[in-house]
Amino acid sequence: MWNKQQPQTESASTPSAPPVKPAAVALNTPSMPVLGSTPAKGPAARIGSGLQIKGQIAGTEDLQIDGKVDGPISLRGHALTVGAGAQLNSEIHAREVIVYGKVVGNVHARDRVDVKGDGSVVGDISTARISIEDGAQFKGRIEIDPTKPNNAAN
Repeated sequence: MWNKQQPQTESASTPSAPPVKPAAVALNTPSMPVLGSTPAKGPAARIGSGLQIKGQIAGTEDLQIDGKVDGPISLRGHALTVGAGAQLNSEIHAREVIVYGKVVGNVHARDRVDVKGDGSVVGDISTARISIEDGAQFKGRIEIDPTKPNNAAN
């Protein structure tokens, strides 16, 4: 049925595939940042729901808090996510803040603040952009400054 020459003619007419080269290794990983570049988006550091912190939190990476924090939080240039069960009694400075839980204290975000449906903020908010979903609670003052992202002070 199969002629021995038929597979040979098919393989002779089919060009051989070029050798496969290994994939390039990404040098821009959280463990090996490249100077002058934006770090790769990865999972945020996390404070779990079973943790309670009294004191200052400062960092140079994104952070998600699901527990309780009593003290100032400074993540300049990075994002803070306040989890649904989180309770913060904090002055917050970050690039962006997303609130699913409860925040008591002033929030200063260089880029944006999002208060989700079950979120609550009691305190003043200063940011370039803000969204407050239906059902969210807010008591305080809002200062919206669209030039804030260009301000290096936050």
